Amino acid sequence: MSKSHENHIVPVSTYLTIFTILIVMTGVTLWVAFHDFGIWNTPVAMLIASFKATLVLLFFMHLKYSPRLMTIVFFSSAYMLALLILIVMADITTRTIPAVSSVGM
Repeated sequence: MSKSHENHIVPVSTYLTIFTILIVMTGVTLWVAFHDFGIWNTPVAMLIASFKATLVLLFFMHLKYSPRLMTIVFFSSAYMLALLILIVMADITTRTIPAVSSVGM
């Protein structure tokens, strides 16, 4: 016996609202790109991108309406990916580049 999957019908107005928010946030991203926030340039850009990605995940990829297990699987895999990237970046940034010798050339 298989479980029946409940269908969810999202109103078009919800999609249009999310689309409008994404367009506005794209404008905010463009505005931020032309202003200097010093050391905060990258964190501000990442914050805006994370907000936009969250909206896409929740509404357009239907993660909001998926079973809780799907949400847990998604976020745990995203966490592991971020951890692996962090480990690789820590390794790359701590390497030293050996000096090139001109002897024997």
